[in-house]
Amino acid sequence: MEIKEQMKRWRLILGEESQAQFDSMGGAGEMQLSQEQWQMDQALAAIYNKDFAGGFGPGGRGAGKGPSNPQITRWLGDVRTLFDKDLVKIVQSDAMERCGLKQLIFEPELLENLEPDMNLATTILLLKDQVPKRSKESVREFMAKIVEEINKLLESDIRRAVTAAVNRRQHSPIPSAAALDFPTTIRRGIKNYNRELGKIIPEHYYFFDRTTKTAANKYTVILDVDQSGSMGESVIYSSIMSCILASMAALRTRIVAFDTQVVDLTEKCEDPVDLLFGFQLGGGTDIHKSIVYCRQFIENPKKTLFFLISDLMEGGNRAGMLRRLEEMKESGVTVVCLLAIADGGKPYYDAQMAQRIAAVGIPCFACNPQNLPLLLERALKGQDLAAFQKEFEEKKK
Repeated sequence: MEIKEQMKRWRLILGEESQAQFDSMGGAGEMQLSQEQWQMDQALAAIYNKDFAGGFGPGGRGAGKGPSNPQITRWLGDVRTLFDKDLVKIVQSDAMERCGLKQLIFEPELLENLEPDMNLATTILLLKDQVPKRSKESVREFMAKIVEEINKLLESDIRRAVTAAVNRRQHSPIPSAAALDFPTTIRRGIKNYNRELGKIIPEHYYFFDRTTKTAANKYTVILDVDQSGSMGESVIYSSIMSCILASMAALRTRIVAFDTQVVDLTEKCEDPVDLLFGFQLGGGTDIHKSIVYCRQFIENPKKTLFFLISDLMEGGNRAGMLRRLEEMKESGVTVVCLLAIADGGKPYYDAQMAQRIAAVGIPCFACNPQNLPLLLERALKGQDLAAFQKEFEEKKK
């Protein structure tokens, strides 16, 4: 990159106040921004320069608290045009925090211009009871965009993982390439190895039986989700994963939300947006009460997966919580504690409680959403999840 372009980038970072110094270094007119760069400068100044007269921050003309503001809507449109998608999310998030624009995110015109973003989605869930009637449909459409993005990320991999794991020991006479049991076919056909061709010529191909003829054949997956205010991103990913799992015939899925009260949201799994709005972020935490509630859904422990998704900041019966989790594991249930389901950052959680849970053999870690399908597959196959946790922690280093 040429030195002049580098200096212009620094000029954008430092703001309009630095223009005179850059002019003195580059000569009159040499350091002038291009039209596009000037537009970038104005868009950034609107939120990062409190004295910018054309902005809508504390030092500008102000956005006010009235109905929709065309100035902000135009600004959002400019930002989406000028910057890459990832940068747009950062800039619009900073605008909400620095310029006091949270009260405006429920304006229909504004929501139409917002880039789908996990932080904004969490804010909406926190403030959902304050959404004015005129904005309810726009808020729903915005949340639907978030759901669509996460579905694209997770759905096919989760379906593949579940399909690859369930009913592994049962075979079917119905041929299916996706259900071919390679290990059994090779093991039983090894005697027919053809030396000239250098290949195994199986007499018979074995296919996994993907049917679930009786309820007893189904796996039960229970997601027990902490809806305290710090768990917003995890709530969103948990909800969408629940809806994907609930649509699969091979599984019975339950999703339970808790703070100091327990709410069963399973009936809302047909619509992920409805499910999201069923959560009430904020409040205290009584994990023990939620675990006691969830135990009623365990019919066949060896075919039950229990995910506790929580930062473990227990305000209820801590000893009882640990005892219930240990009893569940000893009965044959696969128990996993996810401290967070999030894209990045170090989760905030009760480290002492996490250590106590891990000490009884229950894996306890944060997980990014991309690793959920693999975690599900290993859990359904009955593989060592402690090894999965170790592999996952090593990759993060």
